[in-house]
Amino acid sequence: METVLLFSLFVVLFLLHVPIALSLAISSVVILATTTDFNLYMVAQKMFSALESPPLMAIPGFVLAGTIMSHGGITKYLIAAIRAWVGHLRGGLSIVTILSCMIFAAISGSSPATAAAIGSILIPAMTQAGYEKRYAMGLVAASGTLGILIPPSITFVLIGVTANESIGKLFMAGVLPGILLGGVLLVTAIVYARLKNYGGEPRSDWKTRWECTYKALPGLLLPVIILGSIYGGICTPTEAAIVSVFYALLVTVFVYREMTWAKFRTILREAIGITSMIFLIIPAAMTFALYLASEQVPARVAQWIAGSDLGVGLFWLAVQTMFFVLGTFLEAVSIVLITLPVLIPVIKHLGIDMIHFAVTMVVSMELAMITPPVGLNLFVVCGIARERLEEAVRGVLPFIGVMILTLIILILFPKISLYLPSLMR
Repeated sequence: METVLLFSLFVVLFLLHVPIALSLAISSVVILATTTDFNLYMVAQKMFSALESPPLMAIPGFVLAGTIMSHGGITKYLIAAIRAWVGHLRGGLSIVTILSCMIFAAISGSSPATAAAIGSILIPAMTQAGYEKRYAMGLVAASGTLGILIPPSITFVLIGVTANESIGKLFMAGVLPGILLGGVLLVTAIVYARLKNYGGEPRSDWKTRWECTYKALPGLLLPVIILGSIYGGICTPTEAAIVSVFYALLVTVFVYREMTWAKFRTILREAIGITSMIFLIIPAAMTFALYLASEQVPARVAQWIAGSDLGVGLFWLAVQTMFFVLGTFLEAVSIVLITLPVLIPVIKHLGIDMIHFAVTMVVSMELAMITPPVGLNLFVVCGIARERLEEAVRGVLPFIGVMILTLIILILFPKISLYLPSLMR
């Protein structure tokens, strides 16, 4: 009964437009204080201890590096280089959008940051080139979701901390699925371009291509530095995040020379805003999980599944349906922190590899980023294009279908997720 009351209070607060972090915290504290032996001191101690995990320090680093990229010229030159090489193809700008999102994802670790950085340049360019605005918005919103699948990924960091899994292996597990999803989006964009008869830009000569590539090279080295230092055993993910910040600053200040004090203030304001949102949700969600653990909800769920002979196939169907429904009104961080502690015993009971499950969960969180009414990427592209949410939803619908197809492939073929981590010691 108390568990039902907890979820009911959370839903009521959410519907009253109370921020998610406060909704989680208030509902948890009220139920813990009135129905258990926990006092407010113990609750406060639990909330602060939830932030004491060193791997969480990677989050502000990757957020800040991505924000520096988007404001410091790195993204602009990256997009210019890709346009020079493939912009002349049929539907070339849509190809440029997806490839740019894949590369930016390998630096930022954030889906909304990827959509904002790439969309601010390419949504206006696509509409000027004759693409439907709703299609441009949908493409950027869907491609931007790669920010939490291709490593480094903030969502993988949270899953690693919550499930006590190796963040390095989780990062490696996202590489092939990220390439697969990027490839599926590319095929979809090319087919759509042919159906709509979208043309390409004028072909760049070889001199322009190499000049643009040379200009973008310092930015292109950033993913190599981040991932190479992690997988080479030189840095932990947290240390690599800090290295990426300093490298991005050096490139922006001394190579591109596009950093000003006004831009620097904007960068800090955006990065602090994103990081604060995440670090408010984490202790609130952990308090939520504290009540569930005290009432042995995860253990009861695991016992129920064990007693009801629920097969692996039905479990996958139920979990993915739950993620899709939750994604319509919660964002990825909240879903991970609320559901994963409950699901871990069940995953272990059914013999599902935690890293494989983590990859499918992240893809489900990608879908949450583009499903209304709370899809963060939809709001990002609406703000850039100055259009209504309905237009972004109509533009993203075809991509939701192919992303669900990719999710099914990843569930059926776990080797796609597990091959690269299996090579790590």
